[in-house]
Amino acid sequence: MRLAGVATLFRTPPESAVGPDGKMALADHLRELRARLLRSVVVLVVAFVVGLFFYDPLLNLVLGPYEDAKERLGDSVETKAYIKGAAGPLLLQLKLSGIAALIVTSPFWLYQIWAFILPGLHPHERRWSRVFMAIAGPLFMLGVATGYYVLPKGLEVLIGFTPVELENLVEFGEYFSFFTRMLLVFGVAFMIPLFVVMLNLAGVVSGKALGEYRAWIILGTFVFAAAATPSTDPFSMLMLALPMTILFVVSEIIARLVDRRRGRAAEQWDDDEASELDHTVERFTASDLDEDD
Repeated sequence: MRLAGVATLFRTPPESAVGPDGKMALADHLRELRARLLRSVVVLVVAFVVGLFFYDPLLNLVLGPYEDAKERLGDSVETKAYIKGAAGPLLLQLKLSGIAALIVTSPFWLYQIWAFILPGLHPHERRWSRVFMAIAGPLFMLGVATGYYVLPKGLEVLIGFTPVELENLVEFGEYFSFFTRMLLVFGVAFMIPLFVVMLNLAGVVSGKALGEYRAWIILGTFVFAAAATPSTDPFSMLMLALPMTILFVVSEIIARLVDRRRGRAAEQWDDDEASELDHTVERFTASDLDEDD
């Protein structure tokens, strides 16, 4: 019976009961929200179970940057990764599988959120939000891939500070937090120029204003990269700041093109242009008023 209920849940996707007036009853909102949450939870649980079977490849993927850094250091520094506590291995497996399931299923549950919000948006808001959703995902993944590429160099610099007389022991829980934070910072940072374009489309900021403050924005980008990267090496900072700077320049160009297009559209409708209506004043007499009555 429960399997049949789950099959029915996916066979009949929730629909927004929006009336002709564009409104929706609170009960319908709650029913749709419950259905979409249940669908997301079911998909997450299935992906989590699958992730348990792929634990070894996932572990090798996470440990890859550390192993590369260890290989680059060679015999100059003795370093070893370890798991703390008796329950550490089990918690590690659950945490790794859970995060992998959350990432893999993100297109599905993000779509469920989007589909729930969509009926309440205006047509022009739906159009731009679709563009945002289409571009945000690839930009985020590009940032994550860049962070994964940079991470071994950052680890090499950090572990390289270990004195020769000492051995560096890396607790895997702390390393995993460092790993996810590094990738998350790069992923979100690559999406910042997209937010700039969306603000321009919303009329909050203009391309001219971005050009006037370009030098300060680029300086702020480098300061943000230096503060946001968990590692303190300049290589990681540059690998974050340079792509962000390029993306910002691209976003400024797009904003200027949008402003130019808006300017042309405004020129087609001149508020000072006289209309074709006849504004001549005619003299009315009392007899004219009597005839109208």
